[in-house]
Amino acid sequence: MSNLYEYIKMAVHNIMANKGRSFLTMLGIIIGIASVIAIVSVGEGTKNQMNSEIDDIGGGQIAISVSDEAQTDEEWITADDVEAIRAVDGIEGVNVSDSFSGETTTGKGNFSLMLTGEGPDAKLLNNATMKHGVYFGENEVQEAKNVCVLSDADAKRLFGTDDVVGMTVDVNCYGLTKSLHICGVTTQKENGTFVSYTYEGMPVTINVPYTTMNEFTGVSDYFFSVTMQADKSLNSQDVADKVVKLMEKRHQCAGKDYFQVQSFQDIMSSMNQMLDMVTAFISFVAGISLLVGGIGVMNIMLVSVTERTREIGIRKSLGAKTSSIMMQFLAEAAILTVIGGVIGIVLGVIGGYVICSIISSSMGMSITPGISLSTIMAATLFSCAVGVFFGIYPAKKAAKLSPIEALRRN
Repeated sequence: MSNLYEYIKMAVHNIMANKGRSFLTMLGIIIGIASVIAIVSVGEGTKNQMNSEIDDIGGGQIAISVSDEAQTDEEWITADDVEAIRAVDGIEGVNVSDSFSGETTTGKGNFSLMLTGEGPDAKLLNNATMKHGVYFGENEVQEAKNVCVLSDADAKRLFGTDDVVGMTVDVNCYGLTKSLHICGVTTQKENGTFVSYTYEGMPVTINVPYTTMNEFTGVSDYFFSVTMQADKSLNSQDVADKVVKLMEKRHQCAGKDYFQVQSFQDIMSSMNQMLDMVTAFISFVAGISLLVGGIGVMNIMLVSVTERTREIGIRKSLGAKTSSIMMQFLAEAAILTVIGGVIGIVLGVIGGYVICSIISSSMGMSITPGISLSTIMAATLFSCAVGVFFGIYPAKKAAKLSPIEALRRN
């Protein structure tokens, strides 16, 4: 232990004796570690923020649709199926959603419409926040009332104001014109980072009871797909399996794969995998500077061996073992990279916060860097490994010097 202390003491002394050269040697390590930590922390912070916002909107949602085989055999999801699904344990609501094109004319001009027929649980599944009025519900759907809901942004496009509850909009779809009573206006969640909507150049979206939509299209109460809201505390896949078994039992089609399921967890998992791959690739590119930094450490240690040849010769002539000389130079290389690693970690953490702050202020979002202890530990261990790996060759070269030849050199 005392020998190790002496090696470290000597290494620190030699590093301090050449401050400028030591700093330039550490620079590659500092840049590499700082870049990797900053990139990983920003990537994790972005992923966490995205997951949080998307989970608020669609967490626990499950979509079930009929396959091509089912459509060929004319098996569809019916209104009775929807009611049966709603009674499954863990299901909080079920929504149907079919969209059709239409048009309308107001004092603001002519507009293309996207008419969406929905069920009584539409407000829950759409995670809608009401700004004015109320969303239509069970009664409006059963009685096929001529009511509709639209967003505040679309209301302003149509009428120049979002205070439009009680007003009517004349909708033309499939050659039929209806006057729809506006019963509610929704508003987009504030401070949304990733989940936002662009209305410029897009059709105006109007949500109506699907039974009202049927009067436009002449379509009966059967659906290509429905969306369910499962209890977020439950495993969505387990709930989805229950629903599939129920549907196969009702349609007597077990083993035919008539019904396909996609849970929101699957979508989020795929998105997270893509983000992780992008972060890993960028981190790998940034980590190349660690290799460059390691080569710099080896280069400067070789120079150090050449400069201190006479010192090595004196130590060996006085009885210093080959292993002692090797440990001395290994310690110096390791300390150089450890110091560079620590500085890189500090700069990386600061850089992560600075980058997230810039992104947050410029894009109106709130991202906190995802800095984990495991990332910092991995960076520290890696920097130590770089120092030891690239210090082995110079240390061996110093240890193998003949004391007689070393003392002859100037």
